[in-house]
Amino acid sequence: MTGKTRRMGRVTAVRRVVQCALIVLFCLPLVAAGWGLLGGFSGGDAAVATPAEGVFYGSLASSSVGGVTLLDPLAALQVAASSRDLAPALMVGALPVLVAYGLVRGRAFCGWVCPVNLLGEATDWLRRRLGIEVRERAVPRHAKLGVAAAVVALSALVGVPVFETFNPVGAVNRGLLFGALAGAWTLVAVLVCDLLWSRRVWCRALCPMGGLYEALGRAGQVNVAIDHDACVQCDRCKAVCLADPVILEPALSGEDVIVRAGDCLVCGACVDACPADALRFRLGRPRKPASAPAACAPDPAAAPPPGPAAS
Repeated sequence: MTGKTRRMGRVTAVRRVVQCALIVLFCLPLVAAGWGLLGGFSGGDAAVATPAEGVFYGSLASSSVGGVTLLDPLAALQVAASSRDLAPALMVGALPVLVAYGLVRGRAFCGWVCPVNLLGEATDWLRRRLGIEVRERAVPRHAKLGVAAAVVALSALVGVPVFETFNPVGAVNRGLLFGALAGAWTLVAVLVCDLLWSRRVWCRALCPMGGLYEALGRAGQVNVAIDHDACVQCDRCKAVCLADPVILEPALSGEDVIVRAGDCLVCGACVDACPADALRFRLGRPRKPASAPAACAPDPAAAPPPGPAAS
């Protein structure tokens, strides 16, 4: 589908609104308190309120909502490892985030919240416009599980939360709010690699936050389900999958009734792309069928004409 214009579906439109609204949400406390963005201060000599005094304040790494502290689970693990202290405050701050994404879908964070994914989709659009061909899968997608374990282990070894020094996920958030440059060059490198080397190589295979949420996603209750009778095997869903087209194969082949892989972002790209409405969101995680149902029906337009009847 390179070079073709894709119409934005309903789920994708809602998701883009959510992604942009979250960026605005993080900016509001500073603006409302009379502060400026990018680390600036727009007030004069008169005393102004501290943004932290409001109902909501913070960043993707650490936020306060109604006095309750919420922490990025991977950042909390790195701090605990680097300080060699499993402080209760860290675990209490990370637990609500883990429970929330665990109940929904771990990588829903990647699909609906992470600004790198939003920029990655813009890079996908630019690549199509420029007609650039890149590799679909340059690095195994499960590599990010090892990267996540490695950054925690390395944090314990050197005594510093390693990933937070170059984290591109927080670069947009921290830069916009506080003018911080940490992770900015990593973010640029991520987008250049996506544009010229391999499609979504960071999000699919290298991001340690994605690795943590992939492991958590194995228990998510919001899943993409398939109607095998409606599926026409056009593979449009695989062409637009943000995570990795391979995660759709068990459902498309008739081996399963949902997209079960923890890598699924529940982004809805496949749901929007399906011309037969064979894909939809459903609650619950049914067991994998003991006997696989019939595979998706082939597209009648692509089927060969029937041969002569057997004698």
